[in-house]
Amino acid sequence: MVFGKKADPVPASGGSVLGSTTIAWDDQFKLGSVLWRVPRNIRLNDNIVVREDETAVFYRDGKVLTYFDQPNRYALTDINAPIVSGLLKFFTGVQQEAEVFYIPKRYLDGKFGSTEPYSFTDPTFGIVNLRVFGEYRWKISSPELFINQFVGTFGAETSDDVESRLKEQLVILLYNALGKMKAQGLKVTDLAANLTNIEQEVLATSPDHLGQYGIEINKISGLTISLPDEVQQAIDTRSEMQVLGVNYMQFQTGKAIDDAAKNPSGGAGVTAGLGAGLGVGYAIGGQMAQGMGQVTQTRSCPNCGSLIPAASKFCPNCGATMPEPSGPPTPAGGSKFCPNCGSPVTAGIKFCNNCGTKL
Repeated sequence: MVFGKKADPVPASGGSVLGSTTIAWDDQFKLGSVLWRVPRNIRLNDNIVVREDETAVFYRDGKVLTYFDQPNRYALTDINAPIVSGLLKFFTGVQQEAEVFYIPKRYLDGKFGSTEPYSFTDPTFGIVNLRVFGEYRWKISSPELFINQFVGTFGAETSDDVESRLKEQLVILLYNALGKMKAQGLKVTDLAANLTNIEQEVLATSPDHLGQYGIEINKISGLTISLPDEVQQAIDTRSEMQVLGVNYMQFQTGKAIDDAAKNPSGGAGVTAGLGAGLGVGYAIGGQMAQGMGQVTQTRSCPNCGSLIPAASKFCPNCGATMPEPSGPPTPAGGSKFCPNCGSPVTAGIKFCNNCGTKL
């Protein structure tokens, strides 16, 4: 693979310098890249081509010597010492070589995600393992710091090496933001409403954390915090309860009654599972129906005190005759029929609420 091409002899006073090689960041290596290391060390008499959107960094003995960030063609000879400046003291002959890294000036886009969950302690749900995902926009603000840190300290030589390290640092920043906001009272149920605030907190702390690596974070977006399925289901249930204005027992009972009504063939088993005290079930069902905008009235049995549908003529719990209701009757419905009058009745009751026949 050819990474450079022979250049025309570079003009010099009194003659030419032959055998020079031109080094440039070819488009096939540049596309989507954060870092490109020239495959061979640069030597005296070589030519370096720097374009508008890139920087060429010279690296030797574990540190940056200098870098070119202005678009031009730089010939490393003793003729253009003002251009190369302090670099030439290292390039006194072919034995004095340096590595060259190309890096972009433009903003770059990337995605990050946690590989290990973050344990968030919530007062209601206990320890909840969170996973985070998002997108970010960044650029290299200091070529010297960037190469010294990523190449010199971390040993990174490819774009994948750099991006992997950067994603890890962003996840750490995000976890720090969650910890700080949790100390201020943030709960698991508040996460969805505070995603923008969490993004801004990460942006606010990124300069102190990533500035030392020569990196500037411009934007955090698309933040997603994933909860375990059981916790998400519990949060959804709580939201429904708040909308309906009922407690957990009322919500579960109403849901069971609703499931039974939707599935007549299996309704007996579902309703029987509610227990013997169907009077309590009627009361809860009535409150649930009111919470959902329906009108289902109940009243107390004068004999046993059970709460029963207002339209019942007989108590389904003790069989006592009920006085005429003051309001319009509302049929209770059910999954089977009275053998005497044929009215629909709920599975599990002892007497027909229409004719009083013992079931």
